[in-house]
Amino acid sequence: MPQSDRPKGERIAKMLARAGVASRREVERMIAEGRIRIGDVTVSTPATFLENLKGVTVDGKPVKAADVTRLFAFHKPTGLITAERDPTGRPTIYSALQNAMPPGAPRVMPVGRLDINTEGLLLLTNDGGLKRAMELPSSGIPRTYRARTFGEITQAKLDELTEGITIDGMRYGRIVANLERGTGRNRWIELTLSEGKNREVRRVLEHLGLQVSRLIRIGYGPFALDKMPRGTVVEIRKADLQRFQKSLEKAASRKTAK
Repeated sequence: MPQSDRPKGERIAKMLARAGVASRREVERMIAEGRIRIGDVTVSTPATFLENLKGVTVDGKPVKAADVTRLFAFHKPTGLITAERDPTGRPTIYSALQNAMPPGAPRVMPVGRLDINTEGLLLLTNDGGLKRAMELPSSGIPRTYRARTFGEITQAKLDELTEGITIDGMRYGRIVANLERGTGRNRWIELTLSEGKNREVRRVLEHLGLQVSRLIRIGYGPFALDKMPRGTVVEIRKADLQRFQKSLEKAASRKTAK
């Protein structure tokens, strides 16, 4: 459509995500459930364009304008699911975050997921736009894991993963895997990948005949788990966050230019 015919503002789902209400997909679900209104009118479609959030309510509560973007690192323990609630009653990351987040912290959303049996670095943000940018495979942000495995494996076999691998029709991209020093069949392996498909590390290692007894995410982009105690939260410094956001913007611009 011509530029002049385009609606002013941005889609409501994008604005609510940036304001930290929920991810875009979750906002679209809320719209379908009739939970979002503008004044007295229930929003019926995600293709609703707004210039601001004045008069917008979610479940009857006014939505505040987007706060300053913040990013937190959480050392997720095992036994927690990465979700706001669980129909079966399993504990979620939000159970742990109630006491772990610093005073005055905004409502946050997880960047990506770690399954219930995986521990380590989980990033949290109040900015839905940043969350989406960090999760997109096209962003190519590396994720690094350490896996404790049992079984026979060689470095030569792990090196083949740099070409990617297909398992049961699912294609997994380049993985850089290094076998840590040691002897016997119990070994640690460090793996770096940039797609982050569901259970990717476990599926690939199990396909190679290994049993995974422990899986820890130790890095996501430039952010590292380091020696954070399990169950604690640390806020990413503003300067580090801004530097990272600029790198995302530059990467997106290069892809657009191609």
